[in-house]
Amino acid sequence: MKKILITGAGGYIGSVATYQLLQLGHTVVALDNFSTGYKKPITVLQEKFGAEKCILEEADLQNDLSEIFKKHNDIDSVLHYAASCLVDESMKNPGKYFENNIWGTLNLVESLIKYKIPRMVFSSTCAVYGEAQHVPVDEKHPTNPKSPYGESKLMAENIIKWFGELKGLRYAILRYFNVCGASDDGLIGDSKKPSVLLVQNTVRGALGIEPFFLTYPEVETPDHSPIRDYINVVDLNEAHIKALEYLEKGGVSEVINLGTGAGDSVLEIVDKVEKATGKKIERKKATELRQGEYAKMIASIEKASKVLSWKPERTIQQSVEALIKWYSVHPQGWESD
Repeated sequence: MKKILITGAGGYIGSVATYQLLQLGHTVVALDNFSTGYKKPITVLQEKFGAEKCILEEADLQNDLSEIFKKHNDIDSVLHYAASCLVDESMKNPGKYFENNIWGTLNLVESLIKYKIPRMVFSSTCAVYGEAQHVPVDEKHPTNPKSPYGESKLMAENIIKWFGELKGLRYAILRYFNVCGASDDGLIGDSKKPSVLLVQNTVRGALGIEPFFLTYPEVETPDHSPIRDYINVVDLNEAHIKALEYLEKGGVSEVINLGTGAGDSVLEIVDKVEKATGKKIERKKATELRQGEYAKMIASIEKASKVLSWKPERTIQQSVEALIKWYSVHPQGWESD
């Protein structure tokens, strides 16, 4: 089994990834600065799998990482999830996004080269594409970010590509769409406060945890709400694991989209959550609407299927069921450390 470094291991997607890798028998070095992530999922996983299998390292990617890589000189690969990732916040505070996402990635990649770690999988985003010129969006779609978040992730991608070309780093850049759900058993889930993720917020509203508000500006779709491709977080991380396996087997560096290949509008998601929970959800508009939104974004997943032999397995219904399990135990997510 491998020792794998996960950056952003205390965050939503990173903590679920940590759980999945531990279930497969790998050792995980769980790195986070806990500015937005939580220590609690790491300690829960340490209790379940042992602190020697789930190793916590508190560090900021913008600082010197030498001691971590010297200490763990048998790291096989890196899954790089750590990032500032709120589109609306990036429109208000762009400097934070360029500093954290770009400098953090550059420092990490330089460390991988220095300590001869040959592989990384980078958690990127469909926000690098901007407004879709055609749907579904494939990897050849022009990149034209509409937010500092998307721009910062595209710049981070380019850093990785140049180090791949000039220094031999082998990588998979995974651009994914809207994430939902929790681990299938509900043990590990989303704690963003506030969450910007629609399915999570809708379930919280249906369960009466907090009021639900529609935050989208009207766009040119049949029901005037944005259409997005919602991918389950476990499916998403299974693709990351398959990408690691692909690189281990000698696969060439790739950029790959991850989604379901289908889209739901915001109002269709509300309908589906109502049906799954049996609860009526009041559809109030928020006083402040999100910035940087576009009308329609659906992934082409043909390349993911061909290169990684991956396809999504879980439905919106299953994502909602996992979220109900998660929020039933952790209605406010992980408590602050």
